[in-house]
Amino acid sequence: MTKKIRKDSVKYTDEPLGDYEIIRDFLPKPWELAQMEKKTKITITLNESSVKFFKQQAKKFGTPYQAMIRNLLQQYATKANN
Repeated sequence: MTKKIRKDSVKYTDEPLGDYEIIRDFLPKPWELAQMEKKTKITITLNESSVKFFKQQAKKFGTPYQAMIRNLLQQYATKANN
């Protein structure tokens, strides 16, 4: 249940709000979200234990296990190229 605030009980002021900290904008720009990198479908044979691990982790985090494997490979490739 949410508490309703009466409009006449809100007091606006130009006074300082107190101590605050400016946080650097860390969110991606909208055009960065819209850019999808081209993906290539492949067939790969993995150890059963590896697939089991990723499926368990994916279930914990509510994400497809294939996406976790893809992201891991992408991070490795990105770091290896730097």
